[in-house]
Amino acid sequence: MSFAIDGISGLINNTAQQTALDNVNSLKNSAGSLSSESTEEELMEVCRDFTSYFVEEVLKEVKENMTSEDEEEDSSLKSLTDFHMDGTIELIADQITEQVGGSFTQQLFEQMKRNYNIE
Repeated sequence: MSFAIDGISGLINNTAQQTALDNVNSLKNSAGSLSSESTEEELMEVCRDFTSYFVEEVLKEVKENMTSEDEEEDSSLKSLTDFHMDGTIELIADQITEQVGGSFTQQLFEQMKRNYNIE
């Protein structure tokens, strides 16, 4: 029984790591595709995506620092909880960015607009 649970735990960890890597690569590709020919809408979308990713990473660090490490806790249960918690954090980060991240996103947008000479 332990073998099956450990296998599931490993699968969950691999999936979570791959998802995080995919998110970073997607953000890199979006930012890498910007040029002076990019539209303001494309630039703003990249800025929103970055802001959301930034907030997501901050929330994950807060979660890690606020949760206690219980040595008795089942590692497969912890992996499953973390996997679902990461999805929830991603949704919360998107909502925070939409509701209160406007000034940070706008500052980032203005700076990148100048850097890429987007009119």
